[in-house]
Amino acid sequence: MMERNAFDVLDERGFIKQVSHPEELRELMGKEPITFYIGFDPTADSLHIGHYVALMSMAHMQRCGHRPIALLGGGTTMIGDPSGKTDMRRMMTKEEINHNADRFQAQMSRVLDFGEGGALIRNNADWLLPLNYLEFMRDIGSLFSVNRMLAADCYKNRMEQGLTFFEMGYMLLQSYDFLHLHRTDGCVLQMGGDDQWSNILSGADLIRRKEQRPAFALTCALLTTSAGVKMGKTEKGAVWLDKEKCSVFDFYQYWRNVDDADVEKCLSLLTFLPMDEVRRLGRLEGSAINEAKRKLAFELTQQVHGTEEAERAMAAAEALFAGGGDLEHMPTITLGSAEIEESGLRIVDILVLGNLAKSKSDGRRLVQSGAVFVEDEKVEALDATLTLEQLAGEGIILRKGKKGYLRVRGG
Repeated sequence: MMERNAFDVLDERGFIKQVSHPEELRELMGKEPITFYIGFDPTADSLHIGHYVALMSMAHMQRCGHRPIALLGGGTTMIGDPSGKTDMRRMMTKEEINHNADRFQAQMSRVLDFGEGGALIRNNADWLLPLNYLEFMRDIGSLFSVNRMLAADCYKNRMEQGLTFFEMGYMLLQSYDFLHLHRTDGCVLQMGGDDQWSNILSGADLIRRKEQRPAFALTCALLTTSAGVKMGKTEKGAVWLDKEKCSVFDFYQYWRNVDDADVEKCLSLLTFLPMDEVRRLGRLEGSAINEAKRKLAFELTQQVHGTEEAERAMAAAEALFAGGGDLEHMPTITLGSAEIEESGLRIVDILVLGNLAKSKSDGRRLVQSGAVFVEDEKVEALDATLTLEQLAGEGIILRKGKKGYLRVRGG
């Protein structure tokens, strides 16, 4: 018997959205270690926070004694999954895909143990690229009903925009991945985001039909706000796990500033804190909820970037919120003489240079809406400028709204 049933852990923390044969799967997971997998198509050179929910579900499973397989979609990335998409994915080269896959594995290693007897890494390019088309279609394609496929949301939602046969093949390939991992690694469960339900279920069905053996599908809730909006987007873009794409400070600040109503869900899905503590923090109200937000921001930043980086980000945040602490790790721009001359130290220009505004017109719009501050003083004039004196020493802090900070110094 397993010490703690992973099914109950995932259920208590709010991961489980849909599951096939739930009673049978729960019994199996409580009785013996199983091998399971989640697929990640390496379409970018970093994972983002949406992937992190999947990684956390894998980590909880591994801590309960089960074996994860992180499947990198080196083959399926060449097609692209139509789920949740309104148009076809950009084609990528093998070199791009392999580079991205290497980056993924490094990021996954922060929460999964890939040591001896631990999690496995597989790449479906290894078995998809050598496939013989006619043999595959006769052996696998003959078992798929086009009528049933078109009833699935991932295809139904694309019918008006147009759906290629190229993309129709994605479900077959993902299902074949599950079958292959079942045969080679004894994998009996595929997990993933709830937008993948149709594809995951078809893989479990394929194994049950081809092998006459148990196989299971389980989807996790997508990371959304209490209003049902997908989380993980900022004005600068996605909340990436790579600090070159999303600075550690911005990453920390994103979680420090989540809505009160979303704190408990984020603590439950994105951290390893015990559920008693999660519930205690989630019950806090008024200004006390800031304790929960600080805990969320620190725990998650520590998991993704390490303790040292998390402490630096926290110190920089405290410098802003509490009037003390270390400004060194706040996003900073140092203006050289050429940039000072070209910008004329106009605040609108500096907003663009510091990535607080997408363009000068966007910067002017921000000023006009009253969203730009120098320290705590609102910028009223579109042609307002900073002074060289303000740039001296530690510099001066520009703020956009409540969440965008930039320290400006002279070189």
